[in-house]
Amino acid sequence: MSTPELAALTARVEELESQLAFAESTHQQLDDAVARQDREIVALKRALEAMARRLDELRDSGAAGGAGDPASEVPPHY
Repeated sequence: MSTPELAALTARVEELESQLAFAESTHQQLDDAVARQDREIVALKRALEAMARRLDELRDSGAAGGAGDPASEVPPHY
């Protein structure tokens, strides 16, 4: 193998190594973002479930007190 061929192969290997390092870095960043979003989704689901339970409690307490469903109540100015 001649020196120019060896130099060309060396340059090509270095370029491929550089591209691989960039791809690995990008992959890690995307993996971190997906993990963060997963944690956020779990927290949002918990919050939604808590709000749904609270809404059910409010509806139950309103029905027990005779107030009825707030959505079906007529405002006082009607």
